[in-house]
Amino acid sequence: HVEYAAMMHDVGKIGIKIETLLKMSALTDEEREEIKKHPSIGEKIITQVQFLAPIAPLILYHHEWYDGTGYNEGLVGEEIPVGARIVAVIDSYDAMTSDRPYRKALSQSVAIDELKRGVGTQFDPKIVEVFLRVLENVKGSTVVARGEQKSEVTKPDWL
Repeated sequence: HVEYAAMMHDVGKIGIKIETLLKMSALTDEEREEIKKHPSIGEKIITQVQFLAPIAPLILYHHEWYDGTGYNEGLVGEEIPVGARIVAVIDSYDAMTSDRPYRKALSQSVAIDELKRGVGTQFDPKIVEVFLRVLENVKGSTVVARGEQKSEVTKPDWL
């Protein structure tokens, strides 16, 4: 289910004004509150699709923080579904390493440092540890992602 949730986690942004999503400057408090609605909107959309309904909680809770300071419900640690904790790390890494309307993509090393900085507050320490292990085990590829040449991708030994 995590794979589907990772692909669909931001489907609720379809209910957010395009001007807000593409804004190049800092968001106002009102715009930030609007953005915070996308997990709830996404959950409502996904629950209507029978085969995707099991991922609805992962979509709803992917902005919960491990320390309880996230949104929508302020869940803490293990209260957050493990799939939502995984999606949070994947989404954050992807967001940091992607160009945004308001900034260029961060380097992989800066993104990794940010994930490490968020361990225990924003992110589940175990999820970050495993995610970073996977990144270390990915060795080159002929795949081109985000405009960067990647070398060969190898499957981690533990898979």
